Amino acid sequence: MNSVSNSANDAERHQRKMEKQKAKVDAAIERAQEERGVVIVLTGTGKGKSSSGFGTVIRTLGHGYHAGIVQFIKGTWDCGEIKILKSLPNLRHEVMGSGFTWNTQDKEKDQQAFDQAWPLALEMLSDDNLRTVMLDEITYMLAYGHLQWEDLKVALENRPKHQNVILTGRGAPTALRDFADTLTDMKMEKHAFKAGVKAQAGIEW
Repeated sequence: MNSVSNSANDAERHQRKMEKQKAKVDAAIERAQEERGVVIVLTGTGKGKSSSGFGTVIRTLGHGYHAGIVQFIKGTWDCGEIKILKSLPNLRHEVMGSGFTWNTQDKEKDQQAFDQAWPLALEMLSDDNLRTVMLDEITYMLAYGHLQWEDLKVALENRPKHQNVILTGRGAPTALRDFADTLTDMKMEKHAFKAGVKAQAGIEW
């Protein structure tokens, strides 16, 4: 009898706990009634910032919406996510041609590459047909001085009201963090590469 009684008590406690949790969730949903696009910043030292952004773009496309991606650093890589994404309808994809700035080691060349890519990003940020725009590794453009925060801020403020924007990369500046509607700071605790494991297709790119 005791085991049956304890089981019943556990079930009741679980039900009460879940009822309280549901009430909190329902209240939060009730409060969140504003309809507009959001700015999502994915930053930090941890792995998965771009992957998370690509996943959200896939979610957008899965609902039949249009999306756009501009890659500012890893665009010259044979990126697994982009291979799949480019095969899907309703996606516009653009690449900054110079790849990793630490490979070119030429700031003027990198600036020229950025100056060609940024107008394409601005087109996307003004395109009413794009539900989600991802600016992959855009924080490096801010850090290296190719892009000024005020110019990015103006573009974000003037985008279509329903458009969502995902900005990825390490070291997001305070101004961008403050501007974001959703901010995720990914922390790296361990990484196989740091332990000498070779980077591999399907995991790192």
